[in-house]
This record gives sequence, C-alpha cells and structure tokens, in this order.
Amino acid sequence: MNNISKLWCGVPGSMDELRYSKTTHQKPVVVWNSTQRCNLSCVHCYSRSENKLYPKELTTSEAKAFVDDLSDFGVKVLLFSGGEPLLRLDLLEVARYASDMGLRPVLSTNGTLITQEKAAQLKDAGFSYVGVSLDGIGEINNRFRGKPDAFELAVAGIKNCLKAGVKTGLRFTVTKYNQKCVPEIFDFIEAQGIPRVCFYHLAYVGRGTTIANDDLTHEETRAFIDYVLDKAESFHLKGLNTEILTVDNHADAAYLYLKLKQKDPKKAEHVLDLLKLNGGNSSGTGIACVDFTGNVHPDQFWQHYTLGNIRAHKFSQIWSNNKEPLLEALRNRKIHLEGKCSTCGFLNICNGNLRVRAEAIYGDIWAPDPACYLTYEETKSD
Repeated sequence: MNNISKLWCGVPGSMDELRYSKTTHQKPVVVWNSTQRCNLSCVHCYSRSENKLYPKELTTSEAKAFVDDLSDFGVKVLLFSGGEPLLRLDLLEVARYASDMGLRPVLSTNGTLITQEKAAQLKDAGFSYVGVSLDGIGEINNRFRGKPDAFELAVAGIKNCLKAGVKTGLRFTVTKYNQKCVPEIFDFIEAQGIPRVCFYHLAYVGRGTTIANDDLTHEETRAFIDYVLDKAESFHLKGLNTEILTVDNHADAAYLYLKLKQKDPKKAEHVLDLLKLNGGNSSGTGIACVDFTGNVHPDQFWQHYTLGNIRAHKFSQIWSNNKEPLLEALRNRKIHLEGKCSTCGFLNICNGNLRVRAEAIYGDIWAPDPACYLTYEETKSD
C-alpha cells in the first residue's frame, strides 16, 4: 500500500507504524479468507467465490487455535476476508477472541449484509476498521458485482457502520470499465464523510485473469495516479482528513517520488527514505494469507501455491521455514528478477511489484510486472 495522503501531502496515517518504520515487515499482516462462500459474483474475484457451501472450512476451535498461534508469534493485524466473511456464522466470536488476544481485527467485506444491528455487532466484536468494496456508482457497481442492488446495499452498510462508530473505508479496483467513476467516488467520499479509500490496481488472478485486458493502459494508469494525487491535495487543502491510498502497484511509489522531486526536492528525499523503509511489495514477508481450509499462501493472490496447512503445522512454523522454495525466493527476489525489474533504480522501494501478474502474462514469476508503467528512462533516474 502507498499512503498518498502521507507521502504527497504529509498527513499522518492510521497504520504508519506498519508501513514506514524500521520495524516494517517484522511480522506479517495476515489475511484470513475465513470462508469462500459469497453472496455476490464479482468479475475480478481472486478466489472465484460463489454462493455455495464449501467443504473443509476451519472449525471455530481450529480458528481460535490459529489466533492463539498468531498472538504468540507477534502478529499485530488479522484481516478477515473471504468470499464474504459475514457469511461465516462464528465470525463475530472469532473476531472478539482475536481482539481479546491482542490482535487488531479488520474486515474486508462487500458491505451488502451490514444492517444497523450487524454494524453494532461489528463494533462490539472489536473490529477497528471495515473496508467495503465499491467498484462504481449505481449500475456500474451492480454489474461489476453481479447483483442488481449491490450498490444500494453496500451504501447502506457503509452508513450503518459510520453511524455505529466503526471506522469505515472504501475499496475500489480500477479498470477500463469503471475508471470514469473515480471522480464520482471522490464526491461520494466527501459527501458521506468517509475517512479512508483504497484504490486497487487489478491483479490478474482468479476471475481477474479473464478481465486482464480490461486493465488500464500505462498511459491511463499515469493519468489515474495524477488525478488521485490532485484529489489528495484538494482534500488536504479543504481540511478533510480522508486517507487516500493506492494498492497493488508499487510503481506508484516511484512515480510519486519522481513527481515530488520536481515539485519539492527536499520533501522528495524525505519521502524516498519512507519508501525505503516500506520496501515495496511484501508477498512472503510483510503479508501472508491463510485460506478457509487452513492452507497458507505468500499472499491472498497466491491461492494456486500452498506453503503448508495449519491443520498439520502451526502458521508460525510454516512462515518461519526459510527453506520453503517459494518463500526463500520471494524473500531474496532481487537476485531472481529479470528484464526491466532487474535493473530498475527503484527496486529498493518497489521490490519487483506483483509477481503473480508477471506469471499470468508471461508464465514466469520473475519476468517484469506488465502493469509497471515507468519508462526505462524513469527506472534509471535514481
């Protein structure tokens, strides 16, 4: 994640201690796909979730044992994801247990199931943040999500969370299909007083592989980031405390630095130091994923590669196995990267970007990330 509000405007963020400190990546943020069942059918779903029961889901006792291990291991954040996590019947119980064990539970949801009562329950369960996916305004979101009233229900869920006093933000995956909605999304955020928005670049995994051709071109991506930077500055000048972030394309960090270098060279050097502390993509180091059956993955996009299963070995043991081939390679990826990535002057702040995108397009996890929009000249700038 790149906190645009902090890096571009100097506004402190809610998770700066995880992103821009010397202890960054000490222990991973763990994404738990607590269920694969989902009430929607999103065109970019990385887990290909459907509205059906999936076998072998972790039991409540197994989930709590998993939480115990995370707590002992020193994990700070457990992100409950899915599928749609609110379809898991014991979600609130496990979240409350995680909170009591000292973890920070956060929720990634489509928002359509959050009634006023459910929002109050989320607060009582200890959720410190709820991220609601919204990929357009009105009908565009509904078609993106595969449900006629998905937008209306998600908006109601957002309002219910805010009313209940739960910090709530938006998650927006930008594609050719919905890029025209970005100005409306900013208007919506401002009108509703939403404190956070994460703009995700498309990952070519799961159902996302079928719409890879709908990703923005490099020129469109640059224009999109320029717009986000302008809106972040506009929000800041208005005194709005909205956190604006971009996710899943670490070329954003280098691009922001190069823009800032032209605008304010002294500030740019400070930002570069922060970006070096962050280190870029952290698959296999700063982020981990455990799916609904207990399989451990380098991140949520590596569902096709399993490092082990927590029913056989504790997560802490699996994650600490530096001899596991993919983990070892991801943790030492700079020597494996090829092409433009291998010679990039910003490798220390990007770390090779998303390897799963390279794999999807080139069949080689070490090939350049096709979504990197920096020119060769720009990659040699620092």
